[in-house]
Amino acid sequence: MTINTARAAQPSYVVLPKTDPLPVTVAEFLLQHFSQIAPEVWMQRLRKGKVHWKNGELIDEHTPYRPLARAYYYREVAVETKVPFEEVILHQDDNAIIAYKPHFLPVTPSGNYVNECLVHRLRIKTGIDTIAPAHRLDKHTAGIVLLTTNPEVRHQYHNLFIEGKIRKDYHALAQLTPELSAAHQAGNLNLPISWTVKNRLGPASPSFLTQLVEGEPNSHSEIQLIAIKADMGLFVLSPITGKTHQLRVHMQSLGMPLVNDSFYPELQPKGPEDFTKPLKLLAQRLRFIDPISGVVRDIQCQGFSLD
Repeated sequence: MTINTARAAQPSYVVLPKTDPLPVTVAEFLLQHFSQIAPEVWMQRLRKGKVHWKNGELIDEHTPYRPLARAYYYREVAVETKVPFEEVILHQDDNAIIAYKPHFLPVTPSGNYVNECLVHRLRIKTGIDTIAPAHRLDKHTAGIVLLTTNPEVRHQYHNLFIEGKIRKDYHALAQLTPELSAAHQAGNLNLPISWTVKNRLGPASPSFLTQLVEGEPNSHSEIQLIAIKADMGLFVLSPITGKTHQLRVHMQSLGMPLVNDSFYPELQPKGPEDFTKPLKLLAQRLRFIDPISGVVRDIQCQGFSLD
């Protein structure tokens, strides 16, 4: 595993909110908003010209606050882990790129990953600086991601997900419940077996986790068990809604949490990434009608196998 000191090649930005009372300076807001970052770190960035307005004009520690303006900054980490797996472009046209994202690689800068993300890698590979994701995949999930290259039509691709006009199918591996395993061993299981899972998901503790809560369902997944080897099952998961960690929680609710899931059913201690144990969840297929060309897209990547 190679580790380097890293600064983001592309700036991030934050919209300065119209609050009451308003901060006096941009620096005051940054220190309050990003409280997890030491104040001296922000002051050093401001003094070294690492924060600016959209037009490139520098923001320093005395710059007055401007409500609703965008302040741009460069994320930095002391160390950045190199993800030893490659992304693959599966389709590219004038408006969009469809790519395979490997396990462990975030789509956009996150945590201690600033340049080790799918967007930055694709910008380097294609020379297109306007690449942006139309949706998200969790860092630990591998598979197909739709990204846009033309900012003028970005919203039309994003709306595919908002309006439910895109079909996503995932592969997953999980250990069977004792009941399913016994039925299979007795020869009493006919595949495929299907489940419709509808329930209400809400935030858990820590806040990045999701849990089942009481109330009207706000999540819906269609799940199929399509193959078995010993006590391991291969599943096709189709999320009808798109809640955080929905598929992982729905599989857990069936008594079959995903292989190598460090969040569910129990949050594991944080430590260095173990690249030998990826989460067995893969966005394997994406189907939609291109909103610009009208062409039907059906993009797949190699799925999981029990062989």
